[in-house]
This record gives sequence, structure tokens and C-alpha cells, in this order.
Amino acid sequence: MIRESIKAAQIAAMKAGDKPRLAAVRLILAKLKDKDIELRTAPVVPEDDVLVVDVLQKMGKQRRESIAMFEAGDRQELADAEKAELAVIEEFLPSQLSEADTATAIAAIKAEIGAASLKDMGRLMAELKARHGTQLDMSKASALVKAALV
Repeated sequence: MIRESIKAAQIAAMKAGDKPRLAAVRLILAKLKDKDIELRTAPVVPEDDVLVVDVLQKMGKQRRESIAMFEAGDRQELADAEKAELAVIEEFLPSQLSEADTATAIAAIKAEIGAASLKDMGRLMAELKARHGTQLDMSKASALVKAALV
């Protein structure tokens, strides 16, 4: 479903002559193609939307890191180009859970699996990712899980 919307956005950008958007959408499609090729030999292939969201989240994280480095290096024009790509990438990501909703989900899973200490962090993170992986930035969720277990 998400993959089709990305392909439709490519066609719309071509028709509109929006070259920066078209370049960003083509970049997304290229990364998805790379991931598809990588998974050809995999014994288990995840659901398509989960795969697409995973790729988009990684691309978004890379863009945010690049923006921070470019701004620290006083290269604003490069940071602006990365921000434009990030905006296109984020259009296709499903809405993310708020911090309060994430904390609620963590508390529910913590109670359900009986997690009590940092030793249980791996189990809690695995269950959180299984249930809400497409709606969470797991790096931010990790800090919330750690705080909940301390």
C-alpha cells in the first residue's frame, strides 16, 4: 500500500516537473529495490508495508544525522537539501505514536510480561517492536523503556 503511494508520487512529480521531489522519490524507490534484492535469498520476507516503513525510518534517521553534521559544519545549503528530502520521506511514514502513547504502551507491555529490571529490557524492546514497530522510532523508545525499568 505504501509502495503504491510512493510510485504514484513519482508519477505525479514527473507530471508536475518537480525535480527535487522526483529525485527524493526516486531515491526512496532505489533503496526499496536494494532491500528487495537483499531479501531475495532471505528465508522469511516481512510484510511489504513493514519493509517499506523500516527502509523509510532508516532513511529518515540518516537524513537527520546529515542535517546535524551539515549545520555543525556551517553548510546550510546542504542541510536544506537534506531537509527537503526528509520532508518527502516523512510524507510516506505512518503517523508516529506520541511520547505519552509510547509510555502507555511500554507500561502495558511491562506489566504483561512482568518486566522488572534492566535485564528484561531486551524482551520488552522486542515485544514493543513487534506490536508498534511501524509507529515508533525505536531509538527514542529505547530511552523511554530504560527509564521505565530503572
